[in-house]
Amino acid sequence: MSRPRADEEEYWHSSKCRAFTFDDEDDELCQLKESKRAVNSLRDIVDDEEDELEKVSWSGEPVGRRNKLPSLQSLSDALSDTGVKNYAPELRRPKAEYKDYSSDWSPKDTVRRMQRGKVCSLERFRSLQDKLVLLDEAVAGHDGNVITAVLIFLKRTLRREILFRELEVRQVALCHLIHFLKETGEQKMLLDLLRFLDRTEEVALSQYREHLNIQDVEKKREFLKGCIGLPFSPEDISHIQDHYTLLERQIIIEANDRRLETAGQSEIFQKYPRKASILNMPLVTTLFYSCFYHYTEAEGTFSSPTNLKKTFKIPDKQYVLTALAARAKLRAWEDVDALFTTKNWLGYTKKKAPIGFHRVVEILQRNNAPVQVLQEYVRLVEDVETRLNLATKYKCHDVVIDTYRDLKDRIQLMAYKCKVERGSAEEEKINSILNNT
Repeated sequence: MSRPRADEEEYWHSSKCRAFTFDDEDDELCQLKESKRAVNSLRDIVDDEEDELEKVSWSGEPVGRRNKLPSLQSLSDALSDTGVKNYAPELRRPKAEYKDYSSDWSPKDTVRRMQRGKVCSLERFRSLQDKLVLLDEAVAGHDGNVITAVLIFLKRTLRREILFRELEVRQVALCHLIHFLKETGEQKMLLDLLRFLDRTEEVALSQYREHLNIQDVEKKREFLKGCIGLPFSPEDISHIQDHYTLLERQIIIEANDRRLETAGQSEIFQKYPRKASILNMPLVTTLFYSCFYHYTEAEGTFSSPTNLKKTFKIPDKQYVLTALAARAKLRAWEDVDALFTTKNWLGYTKKKAPIGFHRVVEILQRNNAPVQVLQEYVRLVEDVETRLNLATKYKCHDVVIDTYRDLKDRIQLMAYKCKVERGSAEEEKINSILNNT
């Protein structure tokens, strides 16, 4: 049942404890002090053993006769110990420190405070002129984070055509925005900006990068096919054409190899099952795959290594390096030998390695080639010191002995004799050389 207004005011003014008042003071510290005073007045009531006042709640309602009230004492202590110590210093800060949120900072002051990590509202900069002055101050401050923050604000509050027009004459800010749009993946706005700036090649490259977001290979192939007609530079258009051709080739190879593997019609797929699909792999990986699974195929087939080499103009060094790694992994030593054997116009054969025989030896050793195979290629290393180091490292004893013999270095031969096994063929060979005067 509601009381009349006069009775209600009389009730509150005659209450045992003073209620909160909301007069002119709006400071939180004043409110905290007022609540503390109210609690202390209750503590005085509780501590007075002779007083027979009623125990009252915060609403002023009587709740029975007074007993010892440890809960009120604890509440008073909590406010006394915690409230004043922890909150009062924060509440007593001068109001001037809250000017980050006010509207009286100049663009220059705003930028300085942002550089110091202060939270500043940019909404007060409403006119185009104010926004541009703010941007210029941010650029002058040479702080990329502040420049980006201001650009985000302008991007949100200005029409695109106005923003683009103003950034066109502010190259530093323009570069920051382009980088930001690329990082955040805002492709549509990036393309609009590049078109506005008439950067046709960059527009084409940005559109080309969209292929990274396409998972379906058939859709990606069609997308790349459409990219060929975009205004790329001559160098870039060649790259796009190769990318499209490679993916098209990979789709054909993948479909054929999957069929052969599933049907069990190919021995190499049964012996060495494929670990992954060839789709979307780089050109070098595709070449390695081809050298591994399709090395002997005729050049006319799409999966032939020589066809890949010719189609994509793969340099001899890259081709030999990749083919060597693939055939050595299969321990196909005859293929390795044929890879480095050439014939001159007279029909004579010789070994030639565009990557250098020292690299051939290292690749063969990593693939656990037998010593007999290693020795053959160690001998072909032209530099004597490199040849000796490799021969010693991989225990190609015959190469070491023959090299010291050719150098007529008896001292090194006698020293090396101590490194070979006693009674071995290598020791007998060294003794035979040393005894030959």
